[in-house]
Amino acid sequence: MKAIVLSGGKGTRLRPLTHTGAKQLVPVANKPILWYGLESLVAAGITDIGIIISPETGDEVKTKTGNGDRFGAQITYILQDRPAGLAHAVKIAQPFLSDAPFVMYLGDNLVEGSLAPLIDQFKRNQLDSLILLCAVPNPTAFGVAEVNSQGRVVRLVEKPQVPPSDLALVGVYLFAPTIHEAIAQIQPSARGELEITDAIQKLIDLEKKVEAFHLKGWWLDTGKKDDLLEANRLILDTQLKAELCGEVDARSQVIGRVKIGTGTKIINSTIRGAVTIGNNCHIENCFIGPYSSIADDVTLIDTDLEHSMILQGAHIVGIHQRIVDSVIGQRAQLRVAPQRPKALRFMIGDDCQIDLV
Repeated sequence: MKAIVLSGGKGTRLRPLTHTGAKQLVPVANKPILWYGLESLVAAGITDIGIIISPETGDEVKTKTGNGDRFGAQITYILQDRPAGLAHAVKIAQPFLSDAPFVMYLGDNLVEGSLAPLIDQFKRNQLDSLILLCAVPNPTAFGVAEVNSQGRVVRLVEKPQVPPSDLALVGVYLFAPTIHEAIAQIQPSARGELEITDAIQKLIDLEKKVEAFHLKGWWLDTGKKDDLLEANRLILDTQLKAELCGEVDARSQVIGRVKIGTGTKIINSTIRGAVTIGNNCHIENCFIGPYSSIADDVTLIDTDLEHSMILQGAHIVGIHQRIVDSVIGQRAQLRVAPQRPKALRFMIGDDCQIDLV
């Protein structure tokens, strides 16, 4: 079995962060979102992986992710020259996929748990497609499935005004080679894209075997700031292990599950987990509260924050009012004068400089 992982798109919902980089490379708990999916695929035994990239961000994805050695995989990069839909991504990946069954994984999604049960059901029942479903409170924002009492999928609708159920399609799909025949028979949607929901519906219309797997854990499509912060919280909550590799002086306190990277110095500060701090950071006279991730080469002085993500190389000085629910981009610089409100909330893109006076 092979896999394709989608890492294209323009990430418009995460701007300004994605003006300068791929949304799939935004770090959650100091690891690119894309890498969680790659690790999940390899853990399930799938090591021949194609990554769909775009002209705008493909080089960055290649540079950071590499040839797959770090994951124990072999990665092939496949250029999608325009955002023409998920089924179009499968179509251009057909030379790589050949006649192999495969997993399609959306690279900006995070899914709790192992892929092994999905693969087992797909193989055991000799399916043409297996889709992963999750009950959501706002099904009009997603592709939605209608499932009969035998677990067979009978209808799919893309972002319906009147949803047939509350079961949204999660960004993980399993397909037999018959999906290529189905894609060849569909037309672009009203928005000019080849929709994967239309392709799966074509399989159903052709009386192919399409079943659903109901996700029991959490799932996040990390397309917006609050989704990123929630993903960061969940990963820190469920996967973080305490590890101290940097220097913590005698005036500092480290409480709970905290990971501190090599070369990082903690001076006269309190770190209350769950928190992860990268390598070569300087943190002085600070309070770092729960569910915060601080990437490599960050400087924080006279600053309080919690439930926030600080990306690589950011420099933040003099924020005595607590920063909460914030995502601050790479190399951003933030300084503030003493008299400020009690809380500040930001979404700051890469290379910004902000002075609050």
